[in-house]
Amino acid sequence: MMFEAITSSLEGVFSKLRGKGRLTEANIKDGLHEVRLALLEADVNYKVVKDFIQHVTERAVGEEVIKSVAPGQQIIKIVHDELVRLMGESDTTIPFRENEQTLIMLVGLQGSGKTTTAGKLAKTIASKGKKPLLVAADVQRPAAIEQLKVLGQQLDMPVYFEHNSQPVKICKNSLQHAKERMNDVIIFDTAGRLHIDDELMSELQEIKEKLKPHQIYFVCDSMTGQDAVNSAKEFDTQLGFDGVILTKLDGDTRGGAALSIRAVTGKPIKFVGIGEKLDRLEEFHPDRMASRILGMGDVVSLVERAQQAIDMEEAQKLSRKIQDDTLSLDDFLMQLQQIRKMGPLKEVLGMIPGMGNKVDGLNIDEKQLQKVEAIIKSMTRSERSNPDIVNGSRRQRVATGSGTTIQDVNQLLKQFKSMKKLMKHFKGNEKNLKKMGLLSNKLPFGKGMIR
Repeated sequence: MMFEAITSSLEGVFSKLRGKGRLTEANIKDGLHEVRLALLEADVNYKVVKDFIQHVTERAVGEEVIKSVAPGQQIIKIVHDELVRLMGESDTTIPFRENEQTLIMLVGLQGSGKTTTAGKLAKTIASKGKKPLLVAADVQRPAAIEQLKVLGQQLDMPVYFEHNSQPVKICKNSLQHAKERMNDVIIFDTAGRLHIDDELMSELQEIKEKLKPHQIYFVCDSMTGQDAVNSAKEFDTQLGFDGVILTKLDGDTRGGAALSIRAVTGKPIKFVGIGEKLDRLEEFHPDRMASRILGMGDVVSLVERAQQAIDMEEAQKLSRKIQDDTLSLDDFLMQLQQIRKMGPLKEVLGMIPGMGNKVDGLNIDEKQLQKVEAIIKSMTRSERSNPDIVNGSRRQRVATGSGTTIQDVNQLLKQFKSMKKLMKHFKGNEKNLKKMGLLSNKLPFGKGMIR
């Protein structure tokens, strides 16, 4: 999970402070010493850590905390506020040009995920009503052009490329190509190297000088920790950029890059990549990220995901079916698919306030969702509408068709029946229906998926 190590360390520190009968300057400083170690272990820049601890200490040892009714909670609030300050103000805007092309240049080291990020960014921009064009300006990596072409096909988005040509020429020619096809945003996927060298920087500087892009984004692999921050600083010194896109934030990242890069470069983090799929690019909001780091969840992002994934008209139909006691397995399958669109369940659960590191103790088997989906899809339309007709021979056929066992089919049918009884019991009582949503072990996908 995102920032798993640092979240675990900080929760341990706060638990000790909350357990104190009274907070003193001495035990506050002891606690902050552990916070300092947690940040350093997360590969946060040591100068950034020093500044962070100094700011927290100045606020924490004052009367505001020591004489507070809930001093432990005050400490958490101070750390939260300082994390937000550290990561800077939210700036997720892309300043599009009025009545002309907006040029966006992506730069970074090889392996940072520039090409995939170009596709994700194009999808995000297209959702704002724009018509982006992807430009394959990386002629160094043999597979770069083909990779971008494949991404373009997946997104149903145009890609401009030239074989045996020079990056500057490709970029310049793409402008006319975009004009002819009414593309108003052009995203340049430039070359990277395994390290910063003069040849790389000269090529990027030439593209910048000749095309004068309106925005340059540094694509940064968050898993490389301080190396990512050092390369960002070097790129900013030699080339200059307007914002950062952090990639692979869902991987085994310790959080050092996310917590250091704004303080070191002074440039805002615009977006974060949190998965391989092309819709897994999120706007970066420091306050939400600070809440996640402290295990406080992220309700706003959770609601935004739900709004994107869940069809409100279908949700209203489902509500009426629950009231009429006509819920079918088809309805349940539709809801299951919408939930899966929100992202990995462990990640979604981690955004719920109070869950924090409790998610780490859950063995969430995403394959159970696939199994349930396969079982339902192996049924006939009449069986999905009326599961009561699924007798022994039908269960055997469904199990064989879905690659599961009769026991799996029995369990799904039994739990679906229990769920309908539960809904019928609470029907007409909105308050209890809300409570029912918490009884995940009663839902068909609950038992067996989370153990």
